Amino acid sequence: MPRLSPRTLGIGAAVVTVLVWTAFIVIARASAARSLTPFDLALARICGASLVLVPWGAWMVMKDLRQKDGTTASSLFGLSPLSLRVTASAGILGGVAYAALAYSGFFFAPAGHASVLMPGSLPLWTTLLAALVLRDRITPARAFGLALIVAGDLVVGGRSLLHAFEGGEVWKGDLLFMSAAFCWACYSVVARRRGLDAVRATIAITVFALLTYVPVYSLLVAGGAVASRIGSAPWGEVAFQMLFQGVGSVVISGITFTKMIQYFGPVRSTMITALVPGLSAFGAVIWLDEPLQWNLMAGLLLVTAGILFGVQKSANSGARHAAMPAVPVTGMGRRDA
Repeated sequence: MPRLSPRTLGIGAAVVTVLVWTAFIVIARASAARSLTPFDLALARICGASLVLVPWGAWMVMKDLRQKDGTTASSLFGLSPLSLRVTASAGILGGVAYAALAYSGFFFAPAGHASVLMPGSLPLWTTLLAALVLRDRITPARAFGLALIVAGDLVVGGRSLLHAFEGGEVWKGDLLFMSAAFCWACYSVVARRRGLDAVRATIAITVFALLTYVPVYSLLVAGGAVASRIGSAPWGEVAFQMLFQGVGSVVISGITFTKMIQYFGPVRSTMITALVPGLSAFGAVIWLDEPLQWNLMAGLLLVTAGILFGVQKSANSGARHAAMPAVPVTGMGRRDA
């Protein structure tokens, strides 16, 4: 069997990453009209990813122990390859909070809003947090790119906020999408500050979510505090959500995004993933019959331009970061943002 060239692997990884990220938005919105609640979807995501990542984490910890080099840490019964403190901070932000907020948003706002507000808010929050926590410098060029992103977010989300007093609920979804992006940005800054490996970080947040979210969810459902329809939902739907939301969105896209970073570097990878807002918005028009309103189109153009303009000026430093492993997405996100 012939080996694939690095170029072929890089292009293939980019295609898979963009397709999975795009499908995540469209499928999550479509799922809001079916059987499961947002907390059921988060459960399916965590359990699906755990089927792959928990055994992987246990194997990785045992391998580290056999090497006995004294430089590795583990926690949570030897399932997480990171220390408890790092696992908890990353797991709360990148695992539990992101999933709960993002899936809840799709029950109020259309996929087109998610297409703009989640990937649009992410570089904004990440840049601001990196400036505050990591003392990163915001260049005039990046500031202009962020201004375009803010304008795009306001064009889309501002309209729903203006209609909030008229009884609409879309604004709730918009705020949830932006809150999910904020949580992921916090996780990205934590990962960058501690220099976390992509695979280890993804395993750690999944293990943490499995051992915290699942028991809390079960107790709240048993006590009647949280509604759940997972018991009455078709098993085919539950299995699909575990496969796509867990294995696809967390495991596969995490691996392919890391591979894409290795070949294209962080700058060009960001340019490639800038296709996601437009593709997912048009996917929602085609498959979900959502209207492509003028404000959504304008927001897409502004956000995409902001992302591209912000990374263009970073091209000179791209080679310096090209070998840096990226934290894989659990829906939407980058470590190099």
